[in-house]
Amino acid sequence: MKRGYLIIQALVFGTIGTIIIGGLVGFAQINIKSARLFVLKERAFQIAEAGLEYYRWHLAHAPQDFQDGQGVAGPYVHQYKDKDSQVVGTFTLTITPPIIGSTVVTIVSEGKMVEDASLSRKLEVKLAIPSLAKYAFVANSAMRFGIGTEVFGPIHSNGGIRFDGLAHNIVSSAVANYDDPDHSGGNEFGVHTHITPTDPLPPAVVPSRTDIFLTGRQFPLPAVDFTGLTADLATIKTNAQAGGRYFAGSGVLGYNLVLKIDDTFDLYTVNSLIAAPSGCTNYLSQSGWGTWSVNNQTLLGNYAFPANGLIFLEDNVWVEGQIQTARLTIAAGRFPENPSTNASIAVNKDIRYTTYDGQDIIALIAQNNFNVGMVSNSTLTIDAALLAKNGRVGRYYYRPNANWPASGGSSRCSPYHTRPTISLFGMIGTNLRYGFAYTDGTGYVTRNITYDGNLLYGPPPSFPLTSDQYTTISWREL
Repeated sequence: MKRGYLIIQALVFGTIGTIIIGGLVGFAQINIKSARLFVLKERAFQIAEAGLEYYRWHLAHAPQDFQDGQGVAGPYVHQYKDKDSQVVGTFTLTITPPIIGSTVVTIVSEGKMVEDASLSRKLEVKLAIPSLAKYAFVANSAMRFGIGTEVFGPIHSNGGIRFDGLAHNIVSSAVANYDDPDHSGGNEFGVHTHITPTDPLPPAVVPSRTDIFLTGRQFPLPAVDFTGLTADLATIKTNAQAGGRYFAGSGVLGYNLVLKIDDTFDLYTVNSLIAAPSGCTNYLSQSGWGTWSVNNQTLLGNYAFPANGLIFLEDNVWVEGQIQTARLTIAAGRFPENPSTNASIAVNKDIRYTTYDGQDIIALIAQNNFNVGMVSNSTLTIDAALLAKNGRVGRYYYRPNANWPASGGSSRCSPYHTRPTISLFGMIGTNLRYGFAYTDGTGYVTRNITYDGNLLYGPPPSFPLTSDQYTTISWREL
């Protein structure tokens, strides 16, 4: 009896032990398999990363090649080798080139191991080259932003900046200190304000002044290259002749271009300008002064927006109208460049987008000045990136009547000497000092400048860039 009982116990405990050992073995096998899969997936991830790094390197050497140097559509498969030159995996690249005007290129890299091709990891990176439109405002000379100016977006000048408005982003300068032309005495900080309490002079400690500079000020920083803009303008002309819209000199005063939401524009030749009222003269002896306001014009025709988005006119240009899901660069210039013949752009009536999500983008690039004329809208809206290559962005001084600011007296430039509000959505780039208002209260009383963040990596076609190197703007695993 005892002997049989012991056999039964041995069988029971043996079975239990077998089950436990089998479970442990199975658990170990699962862990080993899981660890193997983890290692393989991690290696696949690293191979996918290697694919992204490879194409970042490729773009550094060939910035406009989005076909992996093969000249055919992808995807593109590359072998991945270990230190012994043994193929251990592959990465497959799918490349989406930038849309017209943008610099954003999207790269998807899928990494796989030869050991188990069923396992893969996918990574996506977006690379882009920042454009000059990274700033809400960029200038090549000393600037002054007066009371009533509110700016949403970064500001930079190669000269100093006196800022007496309200800045919602960083205000920076390429100089540590400078001689402010609007103020006597010693040099002032590269970025300073005269709003009470006025900033002290260097070498005092720079106060924070968060009531003016909501996110701060920085100086000195590297200068922005304005010299290279000549080549950019010439390239726009060449590309407009090749695949855009190019118009030679008008033979009269210039062209008026009226944008339409059906992806076309009406083009007129400008035959005469509105004459200045009696006594309305170039009081400040400003170069190129005039009313810059169209009086008589002749319709040339209606034209479709070009596929490459480039319109170049070898004359002075006036622009107005509205677009809907279009990306355009309108440039005015005469070559060879000569200060006496450089072309300007003027806007007196609204330029508007229909959408504000980056689908609508306009650049107005003037070889000389960007002007708002005398007979301009009382409330003027301009949705565009504005660039004055050799001149300034602004409005001429239109002299008020003799008793200004009281009523009465001779007309002079009245009632156009003062306008209520100008609102800009986009950015401003100017070689010389900008301004839509003057210290005597003339010009546009309220100036609202709002930065269009879509311009940073999705600028207008052929808009000047600030670098030739791509930077990463997003990274994720798919």
